[in-house]
Amino acid sequence: MAIYKARLKEFDVALSAEEIDLRKLKQLCFHGIPDDQGTRALCWKLLLNYLPIRRSTWSQTLSQKRDLYKQFIEEMVIPPGEVKEDEESCRIDVTCADHPLSSNPDSLWQAFFRDNEVLLQIDKDVRRLCPDISFFQQATEAPCFKVVNSKGLRRLHRRVQHTVLNSANVERRGLGVTKIALLVKKAQEDYAPMAEGSEAHWEVVERILFLYAKLNPGQGYVQGMNEIVGPIYYCFASNPDAEWRKHAEADCFFCFTNLMAEIRDFFIKSLDEAECGINNMMSKLSDQLRQCDQPVYSRLQQLELRPQYYSFRWLTLLLSQEFPLPDVLRIWDSLFADENRFSFLIHICCGMIVLLREELLAGDFPANVKLLQNFPPMDIAVVLRKAAKLSGRSNGDCH
Repeated sequence: MAIYKARLKEFDVALSAEEIDLRKLKQLCFHGIPDDQGTRALCWKLLLNYLPIRRSTWSQTLSQKRDLYKQFIEEMVIPPGEVKEDEESCRIDVTCADHPLSSNPDSLWQAFFRDNEVLLQIDKDVRRLCPDISFFQQATEAPCFKVVNSKGLRRLHRRVQHTVLNSANVERRGLGVTKIALLVKKAQEDYAPMAEGSEAHWEVVERILFLYAKLNPGQGYVQGMNEIVGPIYYCFASNPDAEWRKHAEADCFFCFTNLMAEIRDFFIKSLDEAECGINNMMSKLSDQLRQCDQPVYSRLQQLELRPQYYSFRWLTLLLSQEFPLPDVLRIWDSLFADENRFSFLIHICCGMIVLLREELLAGDFPANVKLLQNFPPMDIAVVLRKAAKLSGRSNGDCH
């Protein structure tokens, strides 16, 4: 308890400085961020470059970003046929000279129908987000007023038909489609939407992802992004401070956007072979395993159990599918604080394999692929200690 209080004090001192020492903060965060007082949420906002290091600029930055997000909702979650107001309160009919059957590529209706194709997959994914906890099914205390009181017109889930959804796991779209997961935990039933005047947390996440797809047409939405945004939103929407919780949606949107700017190449098929692509990350993992544990590496090679069979999902989704949410939050503390931006992810993945050493050496292909695709329950501290040793942050114990 004394050690925990001492760590809390260290964070308090670091975060109360007029100009945050980001390097020192990263060193603190790497070893885990306390959940108390919204410390993790604040640190993530700094680590993901949402908040500037000067505290005096926070108020203006947050106000500008949150106003911008409201503008995104105004401009992009309005269906054709609805009347909206401009800055001078002049009412404008957005369907003037437009028609649902128009072939004009600039038609608002054409864009509406294209958006629905993307929304179809988003809606399916967010309705089953983090099924092991009830949080995303619960009502948010800060719903978007213009959405939840629109008589359903702005409710995104109302725009899709669930009966045509095909079962799939993680796919990359945009510049290519590649299935990158085989076994993913899913809820038995989709989450239900809230009644008029309320909305569930999963509906908020749906809006975040829809707006991201609209603002990033070159990439759009790729299945699996829901697993990246989910923990960030949970962290922000669970903040003990009610004022911070109120703006969890907007803050999450910009932090998610900044994070995707760093890992988006993992989701683009045409960049698989690039230095920043996912294949290069898997090669690094394979190389480290060979250096650290030659017998395990050789056994996987002998069985032709390639990294694509298990580590594609690990790396692309930042291990969000392999551990319970509290453990994912702890892992991301270290990943976001990594000075070499996600190089520690390779060490964690290698550590996970080494910790299963005896089982992997004894197992055949079916047993080993099942083991790696369904990483067994394990104390996350053990995994991170192993990763730290592999990274050279402490004395290693490689075989």
